[in-house]
Amino acid sequence: MGDRNVAEVDLHNLEVLDPLIGQCQQLVREVAIPYQWEVLNDRNPEAIPTHAVENFRVAAGRARGEFHGMVFQDSDVAKWLEAAAWSLCQTPNPDLEKAADELIELMADAQCGDGYLNTYFILNAPQERWTNLAECHELYCAGHLIEAGVAFFQATGKRRLLEVVCRLADHLGTVFGPERDQLHGYDGHPEIELALARLYEATKERRYLTLANYFVEQRGTEPHFYDIEYEKRQQSRAAKSGGTPWMIKNKAYSQAHLPLSEQRTATGHAVRFAYLMTAVAHLARLRQNEQQRQTCLRLWQNTVQRQLYVTGAIGSQGAGEAFSSDYDLPNDTAYAESCASIGLMMFARRMLELELDSRYADVMERALYNTVLGSIAFDGRHYFYVNPLEVHPKTLKSNGIYNHVSPVRRPWFGCACCPPNIARLFTSIGHYIYTPSTDALYVNLYVGNRVAISVDGHALRLLISGGYPWREEVEIAVESAPPIAHTLALRLPEWCSVPQASLNGEPVNCEPRKGYLHISRTWQQGDRVKLSLPMQVRRVYGHPQLRNLAGKVAIQRGPLIYCLEEADNGTELHNLWLHSDSRFSVMEGSGLFNGKILLQADGARLQHTHSEETALYNYDKVPGQLEPQRLTFIPWFSWGNRGEGEMRIWINER
Repeated sequence: MGDRNVAEVDLHNLEVLDPLIGQCQQLVREVAIPYQWEVLNDRNPEAIPTHAVENFRVAAGRARGEFHGMVFQDSDVAKWLEAAAWSLCQTPNPDLEKAADELIELMADAQCGDGYLNTYFILNAPQERWTNLAECHELYCAGHLIEAGVAFFQATGKRRLLEVVCRLADHLGTVFGPERDQLHGYDGHPEIELALARLYEATKERRYLTLANYFVEQRGTEPHFYDIEYEKRQQSRAAKSGGTPWMIKNKAYSQAHLPLSEQRTATGHAVRFAYLMTAVAHLARLRQNEQQRQTCLRLWQNTVQRQLYVTGAIGSQGAGEAFSSDYDLPNDTAYAESCASIGLMMFARRMLELELDSRYADVMERALYNTVLGSIAFDGRHYFYVNPLEVHPKTLKSNGIYNHVSPVRRPWFGCACCPPNIARLFTSIGHYIYTPSTDALYVNLYVGNRVAISVDGHALRLLISGGYPWREEVEIAVESAPPIAHTLALRLPEWCSVPQASLNGEPVNCEPRKGYLHISRTWQQGDRVKLSLPMQVRRVYGHPQLRNLAGKVAIQRGPLIYCLEEADNGTELHNLWLHSDSRFSVMEGSGLFNGKILLQADGARLQHTHSEETALYNYDKVPGQLEPQRLTFIPWFSWGNRGEGEMRIWINER
């Protein structure tokens, strides 16, 4: 069972200096957070009006009007506030802090006397509070607000929002629970569970942990709460609705079809699943609960062994933004929501704290350096909601099965969960780089950074540098004095077949324990660990049951998946082949790709003539002929930054 004393890095004591992730964090801090604030305040003409902050102003009595937007519109504001909080840890910004303080006062003014806070119900239907948990996201919104409250307290020491969310959580404790006069329900969109676990860690109030666990354990029990709730709503209406809504009927969509202890496969809405499992893994450690640990192990295994894209994405279908079945991972109709990969990183982080095994960090890295990194444009103002592995723009426009897929990133969305989620992930990336435990400091990600970690009352100061993921060498320098006895546990990535390490120039035996190289010593200022992680270009092949990948290959270097894009290789990418014996050239990118590594290899294109008379099908021979073509591969996360065009990861091999 995981160590109860696993800690969280204090982001005040961590500075990201990385050329890639650091650049992205800077982009989020300097561009995305201000841009999103303008959008949430309806001050950006490019983006869809959100009314998100205005809803709070109306609920607080500071403006007149009605609620507008999605029923869960409050959550976008809360996630932005959390991103702002984590950003303030690394870079103080008086203007941002002032905007956040004013927003918090607005939220406090909107809060009801009993602690309830949700602008949709306050403005639209105050008598219908807690009557439609299956569909209306009340607890989901509360969860994101609680996470923001914890983050802002940790970032600034200010308790104003923490007090607001504690009142909200205490209100939930009176409404929900096992007593006869309480509701025995849970939200359609998990989030409150992981938020309450965080609130418990911040306040040490046991009742928040108890409530989080109640929501988890209640889910999926019979009689089904959503059915009871729906029947009550029907009885209170004069006119009956036409039929049971699909969200109530399809309980697997919300992971409400079975108790978690009985679930065997990852199912339903991918983000909801990931958020729920993040909470269960956290609870399993905090409560030292073996059944919850086994549930996490079982469902993690199914997710990553049978339902995970090579890009670290989950959710293979647009219908329900959901998982489908084992080994069903289509490339062009993939949903692969940005929030789902963020959720997978959150789940992996909590599993690491539970198990301290590098396989969780390997998946976390795969998600970060591919889907999550690719979800935001180089300009910081455009975002992917859906992250396909193959795009043919001409077909997207005419075939309805691709309605969810966009060939370019968008400035905003009607359902805008992804942009502020991306922002809060990058501003809090320090929580994923390290897992500090009483016995060792686990280094999960080789993101360049300077950090101070508390060890027995002293500060162990480290500097990680080296230019990962482009460069093979990682250096960890000790900058602290006096000497500190501790263990550094360095992840040896699964993609690297021959890692090497040295300590102050002397070779270290790279014999891993659960995927980590443990180096124990009394660390002194000037000590240097060098890790060599050879980044040969590797060909990736799919499991034989992944029918969409038959005869195809993907290219990976380090943690990065590469792709072909029309801008470099022309149209009809489906008519390109990579030779099975081609050697790859590694090139320094320029212009838009400055500082990035590109790859080239010899391949072939099926050349053909096309006219109105060309037959749709040909007998006995392949139409056209193969001609040599030099293929250029770019890091997949960077696709779509040069306008609309074809893209594919998995290509023909011969």
